[in-house]
Amino acid sequence: MEHGSFYFLEDEYFTKFNDANLMNNRERIDGILHDRPSFYAYCDEKTMIFWLVPISSKLEKFKKLYDQKTQKYGRCDTIAFGNVLGHEKAFLIQNMSPVIPKYIKNQYIDRETENPVKIDGLLERELQKKVKRVLSLIRQGKKLVFPDVLEMERILIEELKNNI
Repeated sequence: MEHGSFYFLEDEYFTKFNDANLMNNRERIDGILHDRPSFYAYCDEKTMIFWLVPISSKLEKFKKLYDQKTQKYGRCDTIAFGNVLGHEKAFLIQNMSPVIPKYIKNQYIDRETENPVKIDGLLERELQKKVKRVLSLIRQGKKLVFPDVLEMERILIEELKNNI
């Protein structure tokens, strides 16, 4: 796995971490199952656990939520916006979850260039800053992310230690 790349998760991940607050792995469009959502990967170098931030095209919904949080708190670190393959997306830090490589199905590849999908450096720095801040707050006991990510992280660290 590479920091800053996009990935899709294996179904096994959702079976192992049966948390109702995890985003669904599959989306049906015109009767066909698609790997959704794709996730932006951030590597926590202290634990070597990757944190996956789902992206969404539901901009109106998340811009409204972003605006509400910004008005209430003066900032919003749980949602960010940026372009992926020329389309604006919402990066849902509030729905991020930890993962290790064994649960990765595949990397998100641009069909036109056959290269891994990437984002520009400015957006990447913004996401890194927000993810670090949210992780720090979560570890202080703040409930900013929907899944029980600290328990998930603990299990994944054990798997890494035991090479499971």
